[in-house]
Amino acid sequence: MVIKPKYTRCGDYLLPEIGLSEEDKTPLGRYGEMRCRYLEENRPGLFTRLLLSGQLMHQLHEVDRAAEQRMETMLPQMAQKARLTEAMKNNNPLKWAGIMNTLSAQAEEMILEELVYG
Repeated sequence: MVIKPKYTRCGDYLLPEIGLSEEDKTPLGRYGEMRCRYLEENRPGLFTRLLLSGQLMHQLHEVDRAAEQRMETMLPQMAQKARLTEAMKNNNPLKWAGIMNTLSAQAEEMILEELVYG
């Protein structure tokens, strides 16, 4: 697909109309930044193709949204499987925090492998 930019005549010159969409102006989250760095360093061809087609920021925001959503759904499910309860949180907060940190690291590792580096 070839995108033909629009031009504006300014005297004897034709200047391309270049601007950022609202999505391009929105800052990236953590996972979007990680995906961008990964593409830049390990997949330069794909990075360049997405950048030149104007799809880079859209894809980075999509990865960021999907990763955040995945973390929000995955972590409670993992906590339920590990039988973490509010009673455990009240009775032994250090043990509860340790298990939650472990589950969070595991969930993030899966998300990174599937969405960011995949």
